[in-house]
Amino acid sequence: MNNILIIGATSAIAKATARRWACEGHALCLVGRDMDHLREIADDLRVRGAQSVECAALDVNDLARHAEVIDAAIGALGRLDVALIGHGTLGDQKACEQDVQIALQELNTNAISVISLLTHLANRFEAQQHGSIVVLGSVAGDRGRQSNYVYGAAKGAVATFLQGIRNRLHKSGVQVLTVKPGFVDTPMTAAFDKKGPLWSSPDVIAQGILRGIAKRRDVVYAPWYWWGVMLVIRSIPERIFKKLSL
Repeated sequence: MNNILIIGATSAIAKATARRWACEGHALCLVGRDMDHLREIADDLRVRGAQSVECAALDVNDLARHAEVIDAAIGALGRLDVALIGHGTLGDQKACEQDVQIALQELNTNAISVISLLTHLANRFEAQQHGSIVVLGSVAGDRGRQSNYVYGAAKGAVATFLQGIRNRLHKSGVQVLTVKPGFVDTPMTAAFDKKGPLWSSPDVIAQGILRGIAKRRDVVYAPWYWWGVMLVIRSIPERIFKKLSL
């Protein structure tokens, strides 16, 4: 049995992952903004077989409370074996282009809050010398595109930060896993009208997360074929790429 902290537990991918962990009998601590929603998720997870489920409210942009919430989760669980950071927003790129305050808010939520949480978690995992830190990133962070470069910049910053933490914590026996989903059919992407064969479900991403932890991977593209897609996209010369409508 593992003791698992999930931050951003109301997101579709986090919920799907939590359901899989519950079926395996693990103990969970769910963190999110909406306490009522967290309690509903917790009830479902208990029915599915979770050893125990605790809930805590947190607005991730309230950086001052990060350490307090993490320590409370550790106190409630007894120890921490896995931490999953799964929150994020898919902002309006056009609005970000017109209003720097909107752009900064997106960067705060998708990058700064994650970096803050990771800093606290890295210290605690380093001290205990075991466990897995898992963060939901995105293929959008692999290369800036005109359609979502604010979101992509945030995910790219987090990916680079994770590389450094992975390098730092390797000698402590702590896994640091970056998960890079492609297109996922969730409430966050409900506005997308056309969802073709490259789209996947939250449960597919959850499966990739659990497999990545079990195999002690550093980076997981989910589903797997996004590794090849992004290899091609990263390989396009900038002089050509800048002319594309992506």
